[in-house]
Amino acid sequence: MSHSTSQRIGLYGGAFDPPHTGHFALAQCAISQLKLDLLYIIPTGNAWHKSQSLTTATHRLAMTQLNFADLPAVVVEDMELKRQGPSYTIDTLRDLVKRHDSADFFVLLGADQAARFETWKEWQQIAQLAQLAVAPRATSEKDDTQLYEWHNHPQIRLTPLNMPLENVSATDIRCGLKQGFMTDLGLKPSVFQYIQHHHLYMDRHDRSL
Repeated sequence: MSHSTSQRIGLYGGAFDPPHTGHFALAQCAISQLKLDLLYIIPTGNAWHKSQSLTTATHRLAMTQLNFADLPAVVVEDMELKRQGPSYTIDTLRDLVKRHDSADFFVLLGADQAARFETWKEWQQIAQLAQLAVAPRATSEKDDTQLYEWHNHPQIRLTPLNMPLENVSATDIRCGLKQGFMTDLGLKPSVFQYIQHHHLYMDRHDRSL
């Protein structure tokens, strides 16, 4: 096998609580547009930026595996779920760089997250190790201005993902499930069946760690 061309590897982290069709669409777009050889989907562990408790790691991992099962380039990685303490992107990225030392890396994120990128731990190091691949979201004008300016940022390499705006959100899905809605939730059938089988998101107790 020739090693003249570096592997192109994506990293897509999130709570995935639950994972939905918007997450799938972003991953599918990134694989195609960025010509990724591999995309690591990484459910977050102890997310420092999340104020609410997350559904147990076992359930989020299982749902994430179901959600992305149709994408052969995807590997669902549980490294952050196993990590003790707060979970940071820079630590995960460094681990993957060690695993694939000659690859080109891309960090996938939504425009709302990208607009807060400079609040991330060691964001300069993330920018040095990887390009940002940003999906459009229903963002504020401030977020849009920030992203526009970053096209000329000396430290940040940013690639917009060419995909339609996704209106589905995990927060809305959780609210819909709690209220008993069973249609138009933005869930893949396999994920919805898993949620029903395990009675997830019906009350606060089901979402405790």
